[in-house]
Amino acid sequence: MNTECLRIADQLRRAFEGQAWHGPALREILANVTAEQAGAHPLASAHSIWEITLHIDVYAQAALGVVQGVPMPKIYGTDQDWPSVADKSPGAWKATTDKLFHTAEQLSRAIEGFSDERLKDMVPGRSAPHYDFYYLFHGIVQHSLYHGGQIAMLKKI
Repeated sequence: MNTECLRIADQLRRAFEGQAWHGPALREILANVTAEQAGAHPLASAHSIWEITLHIDVYAQAALGVVQGVPMPKIYGTDQDWPSVADKSPGAWKATTDKLFHTAEQLSRAIEGFSDERLKDMVPGRSAPHYDFYYLFHGIVQHSLYHGGQIAMLKKI
């Protein structure tokens, strides 16, 4: 049975793991990035690869929390939105990327188990009329791909 939730979960996996229509997925983009490269700021006014990776994970974690019954927190414009990097060691970089891909897989599984009937339900913690689960799930895919493109560009500098 092919449901909308299964299709969204597939798109999320493609964004993170591969075989995406647009090109390289996040795992492919981040595959050979070193901790030094991830922490660098080749453009003074831009976030680092590491900061962007943490940012993607923050939103994926929030979406996972919502599926698990936690109201969507206010993240945009807070300190949570763009976490700083305290430890720039290779081990910390590996932990950051491992966590990102673990969160993405957990979220994909959660979306697979979500019922299509609930996609038009409002996301707890949001009041905007269009902020339903359908909007959230597709938004996470779009958000992740958008920032993946930024990372790909930063790697070329």
